[in-house]
Amino acid sequence: MSQHQKNLDLLSDIVKKAQGLGADAADAVMVEGTSLSLSQRLGKPENLERSEGQDLGLRVLIGQRQAIVSSSDLKTDALNELVERAIAMARVVPEDTFCGLADPDQLATEFPDVDGYDPYEPDEQTLISWATKAEDAARSVDGVTNSEGAEAGWGRHDVAIVGSNGLSHAYTSSGCSISASILAGEGTAMERDYDYSTAVYASDLTDPETIGRTAGEKAVARLNPRKVATQKVPIIYSRRVSAGLLGHLSGAINGSSISRGTSFLKDKMGEQIFASNITIVDDPHRKRGLRSKPIDGEGLANKKRNFVEDGVLQSWILDLRTARQLGLESTGHAARGTGSAPSPSTTNFYMEAGELSPEDLMADIKEGFYVTELIGMGVNGVTGDYSRGAAGFWIENGKISYPVSELTIAGNLKDMFLNLTPASDLEFRYGTNAPTVRLEGLTVAGQSA
Repeated sequence: MSQHQKNLDLLSDIVKKAQGLGADAADAVMVEGTSLSLSQRLGKPENLERSEGQDLGLRVLIGQRQAIVSSSDLKTDALNELVERAIAMARVVPEDTFCGLADPDQLATEFPDVDGYDPYEPDEQTLISWATKAEDAARSVDGVTNSEGAEAGWGRHDVAIVGSNGLSHAYTSSGCSISASILAGEGTAMERDYDYSTAVYASDLTDPETIGRTAGEKAVARLNPRKVATQKVPIIYSRRVSAGLLGHLSGAINGSSISRGTSFLKDKMGEQIFASNITIVDDPHRKRGLRSKPIDGEGLANKKRNFVEDGVLQSWILDLRTARQLGLESTGHAARGTGSAPSPSTTNFYMEAGELSPEDLMADIKEGFYVTELIGMGVNGVTGDYSRGAAGFWIENGKISYPVSELTIAGNLKDMFLNLTPASDLEFRYGTNAPTVRLEGLTVAGQSA
């Protein structure tokens, strides 16, 4: 019997016990994880860790009352106690008229292969080699003076979920990573930068030498930053930071924010919120995507969906509970942990590429700001007001000219979205991805004039 089947059988037994003790409905999820990580600094390993763990969560419903209990102890006595505790809690918690499992006819009947598991498991020596190559390449860059270290890691997760509604599914995911963080300069004039790569398959990782060299070159490029006066100029967000704008969008169109009325986009469904050439997509079935999964956390079918099409907002991000609150259908975006109820979340969320290269985007900018780092979390999700510290490079006559720091970007996300132009350089490096983008009409606060 496969490990997946053993886990499904265990969860099925727990759900049946919950029903036998009075639950009207129940579901259980189990996550088994194994990880290996290595960190080193200045050529010497600092930490080498391997962890193996498992966690199980049970959700029971009695009428419209819901309780969730989780445990990492899978012994029979502990699981029996977990079921009893969940039942006892569900009898006394307040009613939630919107909670509940999916109806059987809502459950997915097909389970796409997202190619989310690499059977290759790197050993300790492989991780040491990756980190060593990355740090050595970084330290060989002229101008690099110190290192915060390099890291390499690998992990695998086995997920199983069973519900009294007929849901029963299990799958495995994996991932590898390499990173380097490097210092350049001396004394109080030192600058830091980094680079990293994460992928489902080890063979898809950026090679360690490139990671290290890029981290070192970025750190050196930031040396001797200047200050600039407060002014309104065009701003270019590099790919490293542009995905953050999509993070603000996904939070604003998340069903939880919409149902509470706490989103600056709560009344914008069907309206133009971006320029007409912009499409923003969520694709849970992207092959080897970092957040790909065959079904959502409630067992519903998920699919590629345009949340913004031709600049128009098409849908909220919904699970069953938020869909019921809003009188809509779930979009298949429930995410689930072992210790909490399902909630809406994106998977592989991205902005489609534009037609112009990053160089073309800045070619007509007499003076502007190329942003490579954002600092702080000064974003108001209710009003859309945006104010964040930033660093990067000043643009003069269409070219990157010199490093700048200690700036603040201020504006409102509604205006930022409407005045945004994407470049053609989209890459899938993170869970949320966007190309380089250009923004108009923002204030860059620096030195007083």
